[in-house]
Amino acid sequence: MSKPAMVLLHGVGLDHTVWEQVADLLADRYTVITPDLPGHGARPPAPAGTTLADLSEGVVGEIPPGSHLVGFSLGALVAQYLALHRPGLAATLTSVSSVCRRTEAERAAVLSRLQTAQTDFEASTAASIGRWYEGTEVGLEWVRRTREMLAGNDIASFVHCYHVFATADAELAPALGGITVPALAVTGGQDPGSTPEMTHRLASALPDCREVIIPNARHMLPVERPRELVDAITTFIGEHVHV
Repeated sequence: MSKPAMVLLHGVGLDHTVWEQVADLLADRYTVITPDLPGHGARPPAPAGTTLADLSEGVVGEIPPGSHLVGFSLGALVAQYLALHRPGLAATLTSVSSVCRRTEAERAAVLSRLQTAQTDFEASTAASIGRWYEGTEVGLEWVRRTREMLAGNDIASFVHCYHVFATADAELAPALGGITVPALAVTGGQDPGSTPEMTHRLASALPDCREVIIPNARHMLPVERPRELVDAITTFIGEHVHV
């Protein structure tokens, strides 16, 4: 019997390799698929005017029907879009470290980070590393790899994709009630950007969603807490789907 498909979608400025530890932990139970989003990894740069629909449709060809969709950060918005607009593609939806219905202050903060990326990309990269890893026990090798991933971006492409990350939650918000597949929203208890409060909002907005807050964790759950993340995902799926 073939294993069910699980599709892991990464965050802005990153690539599929952030899922290495998670994919290893899942490989015995799932066919794990880790596409690069348009404008990321080895894919061509994303043009000006790139939308959430563009990023989402750019990975549809790699996702088998009935997959378990898992999206991290920007990838969570992509996964939500696909669950909404591509019926039958998702068996379940997991949003990891997802933003949702930003307040005016939260939107101002992310737009400020977008402005920094446009004007001082090196400072933007350093700030991201600080937000994600400061005070964690993540090893120096992963910190180095993440910094190199960010620094390797085409700056214009990164800005175009970051604009989607900064604005698309407002686009999705009115439609979240249309996502009817079983859903999980999970974030770190100390995530300063994709906060536990945002996870509460997302879980409340989706018709069939449970939430998990991983204590003392920050944003990069696939790197910082891969085993706890996998446990949360597989427990959730086990409650809804026989695998």
